[in-house]
Amino acid sequence: MPKTTQLRTYTVRDGLLDEWVKRWRDEIVPLRLELGFTIDGAWVDRELNQFVWLISYEGPETFAERNALYWSSPERQAMGLNPDDYLVHTGDRTVEGVY
Repeated sequence: MPKTTQLRTYTVRDGLLDEWVKRWRDEIVPLRLELGFTIDGAWVDRELNQFVWLISYEGPETFAERNALYWSSPERQAMGLNPDDYLVHTGDRTVEGVY
């Protein structure tokens, strides 16, 4: 399958931005990488209380299929991490690199 990249923008609950970033970095990133995803960058916008990141997948499955595998994995379930506890709003867009 061709490479698919998503730009994800999350608005984080007040006071939880740093905690969210730590859990994302320590728990989510390693599993995503193990499952063949690439993290192309991550940023915080403290003024808007937002977390922005780029995630890509290029492999034998579609991005959606691989993402479903991530969410259903025993490792993801064992995290005990409910995004709703941290995130007020999420926005995902599939983007195409031009540079």
